[in-house]
Parts: sequence; C-alpha cells; structure tokens
Amino acid sequence: MSIIEVKNVNKIYSTSEVKVHAVRGVELNINQGEFTAIVGPSGSGKTTLLNMIGGLDDVTDGNIFVDGTDITQLKDSQMIDFRMKYIGFVFQAYNLIPVLTALENVEFIMSLQGVNKKERRQRSIKLLEAVGLGDRINSRPSRLSGGQQQRVAVARALASKPKFVLADEPTANLDSVSTNTLLEIMKNLNEKEGTTFVFSTHDSRVIEKAKRVVTLEDGKIISDVTK
Repeated sequence: MSIIEVKNVNKIYSTSEVKVHAVRGVELNINQGEFTAIVGPSGSGKTTLLNMIGGLDDVTDGNIFVDGTDITQLKDSQMIDFRMKYIGFVFQAYNLIPVLTALENVEFIMSLQGVNKKERRQRSIKLLEAVGLGDRINSRPSRLSGGQQQRVAVARALASKPKFVLADEPTANLDSVSTNTLLEIMKNLNEKEGTTFVFSTHDSRVIEKAKRVVTLEDGKIISDVTK
C-alpha cells in the first residue's frame, strides 16, 4: 500500500536573472515499510524532492499524496498540523534544541501534540533506550557526540508515531562508526517495527543498506531499483 504518491511533480526556482528546474515531472510511489534511498549528485534534486514530500517546500505543479491526503492543497497552518501528525524528520544538522536534554528534545514534539506528561516521558525513555542512549537521557546536546545527537534526532522523529521518517543526508557529518551504528538502528526499526524510512543521500554506506534505490539526475528519475 502506497503511503507516499508523487504525481508528475515539478519544482522551478526563479529569480529575475535565472530559472532553475530542480525537479522535472517526477512520479514516485513509496509503500508502507520501505527503506528507500533517493540518491544522485549535488544539484540532482534529491533534497528538494524530499522537502516537497515533507511539505517543507511547495511544488510548482503536480500533486503529492500522503496517506491519501493531497498535501499540495493544504494551507500553511494545515500543513504544520499534518507534519506534526504524519511525518518524522531527521536533518543533517541534527536541529536539536541546545537548552533541552536528550529526553526533553524527544518529548518536545509530543508536548506540542498534547500528549500527557507521563505518557510522553515513558515513550521518550523507551525510544532513547532503543537508539542506545538510555544512559544519556539527561545530557544536553553539547555533551553528546555527533553520532549521539543524530540518534537523539532519530528518537525525536519517531516520538510522534509518524507514518514515515524523512532523513536528509543523516550521515553526512558522522564518522564511519557512528554511521554504521545509526544505520543499524534505523534498519532494525524498519525491520522489527515496520517504520518507513526515506533518505536523501550520496553516502555509499546508506545506499548499501537501502532496500530500494531511486536515482535522480537533473531533476529526473533515471533509475529505480528494488534489491
């Protein structure tokens, strides 16, 4: 069953001097439970495509359906609510709140959702234990390594029980040990919990672990391979 449907989507960035066609007529379906890497060289459109799927960037034309809802038709306020309920994000720069502990960072999205304190505390601890940080729940980001911060970001992405997780170059700032640990955690969540992951990446280590690899070039899909 498709959780994401991208229908003939285009994205054009225009200035007074230049027009850039970042994504060109992309058609893509992602099924529940997939572990998919969107790959390609810099400028291929992979991050733009991921951002449009996550509702962080508007399409120029075309439609994107998430769990049957056409998110291209949502107003900004509706999109904010929709993202909070349906989509988890893991960014290259971690984007943790510096003054909050690991536990509080994971709890934050659930507090916005109105989840009661006891439930969000229990779920946050469980998620941090799942990513191997049960002993660092009270540490602030400045006291964590890059790999540990990214694992907090994964736990935070899962806190809202999203339909899927979008990860934009999640291993770009990590060493090989941290990368392998993070990928094993996400692969385990995918296989045991059925969590759907969609990556944008040029990291061969991520591509190797992916079950499906979608390759973009000049904004177009040139290859779509399921292993």
